[in-house]
Amino acid sequence: MNNVISARGLTKAYGKSRALAGVDFDVGAGRIVGLIGPNGAGKTTALKAILGLTDFEGDLSVLGLDPRTQRTRLMQDVCFIADVAVLPRWIRVREAIEFVEGVHPRFSRKVCEGFLAKTRLGPAMRVRELSKGMVAQLHLALVMAIDARLLVLDEPTLGLDILYRKEFYQNLLTDYFDHEKTIVITTHQVEEIEHILTDLLFIRDGRIALAASMDEVGERFTEAMVAPDKREQALALKPLYERQVFGRSVFLFDGPPREQLAALGELHKPSVADIFVATMRGAYA
Repeated sequence: MNNVISARGLTKAYGKSRALAGVDFDVGAGRIVGLIGPNGAGKTTALKAILGLTDFEGDLSVLGLDPRTQRTRLMQDVCFIADVAVLPRWIRVREAIEFVEGVHPRFSRKVCEGFLAKTRLGPAMRVRELSKGMVAQLHLALVMAIDARLLVLDEPTLGLDILYRKEFYQNLLTDYFDHEKTIVITTHQVEEIEHILTDLLFIRDGRIALAASMDEVGERFTEAMVAPDKREQALALKPLYERQVFGRSVFLFDGPPREQLAALGELHKPSVADIFVATMRGAYA
């Protein structure tokens, strides 16, 4: 599999604090990757390195290019949404379209206007007149009209209500993504992107805590609801996490065969949020 992003020993320090501590990871072509971690874990620093917005130590290749020395060429094939509020408040919808058309050689005005035709956005409307959800629609239309190979989303639906968040990701999946494009998403709303992800990257304290495809996650992790009389047996298998539900223990396991776990109680497939909580124990202390 060809890697769109490949990092080896990626390190970034701010004074004595290391935001990235020699991480290794790969992002394959045609994948949708969730880069997930608590505040201060290194997510944004990793994205800045990928986008050539900060210097770093180690090796990092993005679309076969070095972001530090080949950023201008790299950005011809990369799109980035940092936040729904980054568009100038004075700009009109048509002016935003004209600007992107003028600066990006792979932007299609026809495609952008086709997306906007499905919304209530008018060409004369200014950003300051729009709701957060409408700004997100405009931003996504501008991005989806660029034939980029890599799309980087850093908390793209921050501050939006649930209807706009669901619409954002549905449009992203149905109208933008294909197997020639790669998407990297950071978000704290893990449960809302779980259904579109192909891969997970959990980052904690500047280190990768989990790197796996969703298929691998489904094979590795299992939840078991265990009766009190079998709790000690469950603990002997070294679960990642334990929580209480209706007087029974629910354990999250990484690795033990399901046949062995089935003898302990009722098995369930854990959510990405459950796995995240178990992996990040103590990170929010």
